[in-house]
Amino acid sequence: MNLQIHPLSKARNSHHDHFRREVLEGLKSTPKRLSSKYFYDKTGDRLFQEIMAMPEYYLTRCELDIFKNKTGELADLVIPENEPFDLIELGAGDAMKSTFLLRHLVEKGARFTYMPIDISGNILSILNEKLSSQFPALEINCLEGDYFEMLQKAASLSDRRKVVLFLGSNIGNMTVEEAESFCLHLNRNLSSGDRVLIGFDLKKNPHVILNAYNDKKGITASFNLNLLSRINRELKGNFDPEQFQHYQTYDPVSGACKSFLISLKKQQVMIGNDPVAFEENELIDMEISQKFSEEQIRALGEKSGFTMAGEIRDSKNWFVDTIWQVK
Repeated sequence: MNLQIHPLSKARNSHHDHFRREVLEGLKSTPKRLSSKYFYDKTGDRLFQEIMAMPEYYLTRCELDIFKNKTGELADLVIPENEPFDLIELGAGDAMKSTFLLRHLVEKGARFTYMPIDISGNILSILNEKLSSQFPALEINCLEGDYFEMLQKAASLSDRRKVVLFLGSNIGNMTVEEAESFCLHLNRNLSSGDRVLIGFDLKKNPHVILNAYNDKKGITASFNLNLLSRINRELKGNFDPEQFQHYQTYDPVSGACKSFLISLKKQQVMIGNDPVAFEENELIDMEISQKFSEEQIRALGEKSGFTMAGEIRDSKNWFVDTIWQVK
């Protein structure tokens, strides 16, 4: 008898294998590292919601200020004049901020299709249901998968102008070199006249930045340590999270805000049947949240083949949504 494997089971197995492979590669590299993209299981999602609600964590509120209070100005900068277009959002999630722009465009009678891209089919189906209910006239085309693969798919679906949103300072989760490579790749996947809007967290008082990632209640520490618990649960690991301590740094010169976990003793951890040795005080590199100067943003756009079309800042001048156009 042939047993048929359900496609969902195949997808789960593939995700599990990829997770395991990346964890082992990271923990056996020097220095040790874990990818922040794996922070977001059910507990991680809840903890991140708590982080966004913290008074110290200014990022979400700053960009929301722009989308909520400067919507018309934003729309004037991103939408092509009297032309139908595709509005593509990379890593759309719940589209909390972009919903303000969508409402404005729908009310204005703009001719466009909203194409949210996300790796999570679940969040896309929730988003599709929510937006279809809020804006019955809105044309939505959800694209599940990798950013650039889905950008190519979007390009094949229509030859209309493209406006790409990349919000939440997600570009800051890359090193400067990775951000350059990402923006260059983004440019190559678009056509002349297309526009991109990228949210950048600006360099500011170092204490403000450090406090946003090193809160006194320890929520960010729990967020980082939860990844060890996830590895225990999903990959049969035996981490003792109490033997690791969160450490946060911010270098105001480079703009790199980095989080680490420190091993508090010499220990061996098992991931299934694979041993991973830690020295006392050895670090795991967990995440980078890069902050940018005006000069860095301008240089990044030029190096990637874009021209500056405009920018909008929040009321505190802490965050900027930069609009670039493909030459």
